[in-house]
Amino acid sequence: MEIRNAIREERTVEVNLLNYRKDGTPFWMLFHMSPIFSKEDGSVTHFIAVQIPISRSRRGLCGGNKSTSRTNGVNLWEDMAFSSCRREVCSEGIVELGHVVDFNPIFDSHTSGIEVEEPCEANEVEKRRATSAINSIISVLTHYSELTGRLVCGKKCSCYGTSPLGSSITISLGRIKQSFVLTDVNTPDMPIVYASNAFFKLTGYSKNEVLGRNCRFLSGADTDTSTIHLIKESVRTEKPCTVRILNYRKDGSSFWNLLHISPIRNASGKIAYFVGVQMDESSRSHGRDGLSFEMRHKSTVGAVRVALRTLSMAASCSSTC
Repeated sequence: MEIRNAIREERTVEVNLLNYRKDGTPFWMLFHMSPIFSKEDGSVTHFIAVQIPISRSRRGLCGGNKSTSRTNGVNLWEDMAFSSCRREVCSEGIVELGHVVDFNPIFDSHTSGIEVEEPCEANEVEKRRATSAINSIISVLTHYSELTGRLVCGKKCSCYGTSPLGSSITISLGRIKQSFVLTDVNTPDMPIVYASNAFFKLTGYSKNEVLGRNCRFLSGADTDTSTIHLIKESVRTEKPCTVRILNYRKDGSSFWNLLHISPIRNASGKIAYFVGVQMDESSRSHGRDGLSFEMRHKSTVGAVRVALRTLSMAASCSSTC
């Protein structure tokens, strides 16, 4: 469950697992997995994982020589490297990896007679080995990606055009058809971290031109400053508000925006985001659904809250399960 949640949330995970060899004998191992992100759009391209056998013998914890890296005639370091990277990556990088990480898996015959039913925890040495191995593999993958032109990195990009939200939440938010944006209150200047397709259609801006910016870029020469003050006061007092404000599209044309903003709280009750719902006043008809603007505002905010609450509950369950 923990590994599944980490994949869904696109994050690193480290767990102790009871696994079985081909001959059926059980053994405990430290499983460390990390995502690889595209530098182009911030999406996850791969997950890489390393497995470190956990030793419960005192002798094993004190280290050993290179012979301990072989179990049943198989070099675990070579297995790990060639399983985690394609051979064309490792052909030039494996020697480099060997120098970067003195990989010496702590596993010997002393572990074979230990009862495996009792949970076994990895020690700090084994955790450091796993982290070092992952970092080295990421380094080689990053170098190789520069040669191929498909740039990747071990951290999620935070540049404009890349949403810092995970893919699960963006998929959920993408189902909401109304024009809206989500801003991060915990980041200076409250940048937009998500904008709906309807928002791009309404304003004429693209995703790359919106994410990371404050909503004020929609204002122009004739935008009423007192209305802007009302919005700022609403954010300061952490209360919802609805205003009629003159905004501008990318092509310079103006439109009256019936804007509703509302705070979004996380599981602990603290405000994490503000959602802003935009509606062009010129389309004042109720539409096919027969809902008023006020009802559309509320239904959109409610849908955003449900999507974010689902993510928050999943993360909470992941940390407690």
